[in-house]
Amino acid sequence: MKLFFLTIFVLMAESIPAPTRPEQSFSSVRRDDSLYSVPLKRTVHLDVVLPPLYETSGSVDWPVLYLNDGQDLPRLRMMAVLDSLYKQQAVQPFILVAIHAGDRIQEYGISATADYMGRGSKAGLYTDFVLTELMPHIQKNYRISQKPEDTVFAGFSLGGLSAFDIVFHHADRFSRAGVFSGSFWWRSKSTEAGYRDETDRIMHDLVRKGSYRHNLKFWLEVGTDDETSDRNNNGIIDAIDDTTDLIDELVKKGYQYDASGQLSDIRYVEVPGGHHNQETWSAVMPDFLTWAFPEK
Repeated sequence: MKLFFLTIFVLMAESIPAPTRPEQSFSSVRRDDSLYSVPLKRTVHLDVVLPPLYETSGSVDWPVLYLNDGQDLPRLRMMAVLDSLYKQQAVQPFILVAIHAGDRIQEYGISATADYMGRGSKAGLYTDFVLTELMPHIQKNYRISQKPEDTVFAGFSLGGLSAFDIVFHHADRFSRAGVFSGSFWWRSKSTEAGYRDETDRIMHDLVRKGSYRHNLKFWLEVGTDDETSDRNNNGIIDAIDDTTDLIDELVKKGYQYDASGQLSDIRYVEVPGGHHNQETWSAVMPDFLTWAFPEK
């Protein structure tokens, strides 16, 4: 049976007020960084965004958000979003590590297996990079907390699928995943080869076979205009079906509703009129960030 979810109405990004300058206490600082990855055989560029007062905070260990497709920060208006949230004191300050994509069709995906067309063939190498190279690099060079409860991974589209896969399979390193328009259609068979929703969506199958981890939480967003495809002709676009079907699998695995009947471990955000683009994702970013880093 399909779960019922509350639709969240989100103001478009243009409604975010411009940050007041030069109020330094509300301003984030962006640094360029990079490191060479042995498994990926390339230099990975990073934008590291430090919270206000980072330089004067002494020995504070900050929470951290790792974000796929970090090259899209300007289109996401991320600096304006962050400064606005900090000015409102709406989020706990955190460090953002925005990872620029390389060969995203091959590096993003599911580490266990490529899809039926061989896409995502380097996803295992990308996971290796994140766990064995990127995280130690950030831990060495920035004052971040190494606790899973302070560590979040997020991404968009294929990058969202990648973020979910990494978090779901590494609960010892992360506690929350954020997925914007996730590519949960990722499948092991083509429609010509007899594809079936029930058995051939790779991430759904991995969740069914995986373990429940009490510390994990998931934030999942889809726009009602994310796409037009409707494989089963039920009047609901595949992006919504694939995401809510994955939530069904998570609930079967043990992720629970709270006493009011709403999910406590999972937040589902359906954006009316939302598209598969950075403008929609920017608009809903405040909802994700206040969920991931609630002000204490």
